[in-house]
Amino acid sequence: MLQFPSIKVFQSQSLRMGRVGLVVTAGLLLASTPALAHHPFGGQTPTNAVQGFLSGLGHPVIGLDHLAFVITIGLLAAVMGRGLLIPVSFVLASLAGTGIHLMALNLPAPEFFISASVLLFGALLALRQQPHTAIVCGLATLAGLFHGYAYGEAVIGADMAPLMAYLLGFATIQMGIAVAAYQVAQQLGANTEGSALGLRFAGFTLAGVGAAFLSGVVLG
Repeated sequence: MLQFPSIKVFQSQSLRMGRVGLVVTAGLLLASTPALAHHPFGGQTPTNAVQGFLSGLGHPVIGLDHLAFVITIGLLAAVMGRGLLIPVSFVLASLAGTGIHLMALNLPAPEFFISASVLLFGALLALRQQPHTAIVCGLATLAGLFHGYAYGEAVIGADMAPLMAYLLGFATIQMGIAVAAYQVAQQLGANTEGSALGLRFAGFTLAGVGAAFLSGVVLG
């Protein structure tokens, strides 16, 4: 005799999917502010360590594209089951990207590649099976260079103390957001059928955010 899943099972899976969607949506709504110029303190260069740290905390959050990406890599890390290797790769590379900007070296079309990274990683999250971890970490590292390059704009000309505090601030907030997304996905059971489907829907949503930003960059 065939046995069908109970109503409680379906309800449990739906609840998990809903929670994942709620987490993603809440994160995106919190970022949907008019301050999309990506510059805390109205674009003023921080002049002390406190301002530098607060600016570093704010930069990845007030930019919806940056925030969406960090949420995505946290969720993707949980789905792939390799710990926090992907977010760590991204954060370290973002520090290097800021250094590239401060050394007056240029990366081509940073806004294009930042938007494209959100689209790409949202699509990776939406896949039933992701590529090898090394490939994803490599892509995260490449994305980190461009995201970090954009972060560097806010501290050009800053003294060493606010500069170091800024680096600490944006590294801390990025890891914090990624770890939070990772833990939520883990607690919901990232590898169970119901939650995996919910995370794939989240991936489609985040890919759509990336596509919207990318179209804005391309179309001007």
